[in-house]
Amino acid sequence: MSAEADPLRQAAEVMRQVRARCVWSQAMTHRELVPYLVEESAELIDAVERGDRAEMREELGDLLWQVLFHAAIAAQDTEDPFDIDDVARTLAEKMTRRHPHVFGDAIARTPEEVLVHWNAAKAAEKRERRSVLDGIPPGMPALARAQKVLGRAEKAGIVAEGPGSPSVASEAELGEALLALVVTARARGWDAERALRERIRTLEDDVRAAEGSEPA
Repeated sequence: MSAEADPLRQAAEVMRQVRARCVWSQAMTHRELVPYLVEESAELIDAVERGDRAEMREELGDLLWQVLFHAAIAAQDTEDPFDIDDVARTLAEKMTRRHPHVFGDAIARTPEEVLVHWNAAKAAEKRERRSVLDGIPPGMPALARAQKVLGRAEKAGIVAEGPGSPSVASEAELGEALLALVVTARARGWDAERALRERIRTLEDDVRAAEGSEPA
């Protein structure tokens, strides 16, 4: 199939030419592109949460451009090169392994059963991991990281308990409560993000202690 007949292939070819002929693009590295990846991800999230489908289509394209950009840079690496085809091939192989109820003989009749297969396949792929916390990106925003760590902590049999929280009945009320905490932090000169990060570190220490593992 030609690039003209395959929009994804056409996009990859456009990226290849941009990387080859645009001096700004030629200067970019994986590390230098990270802020753009974060920004494009945030813009897509905003479009999704606002239900703006036109913006979603555009922002998905911008996010795809970041994937193509990183793959184009990787293809020029002299020690360990890979291109967008390698990325796609790796993805297809992984998703096939993680969906044995689709591509194999396993059976999953509920979303919960799907997660059992997914987690089993993931665990088999990540045998080198010593802790349920391994693999959580340290650069995640504190609130998102907190939710991730709490979910993993439950797998280690640890349920985090706080000093108590206001009663909330909806996500909207939760948002109000979180904002109120940030208002308090600002009024007292505290850094809300740092405060949560430090509390997460304590929780992570508790999880690793329960597992008998050391920080990776």
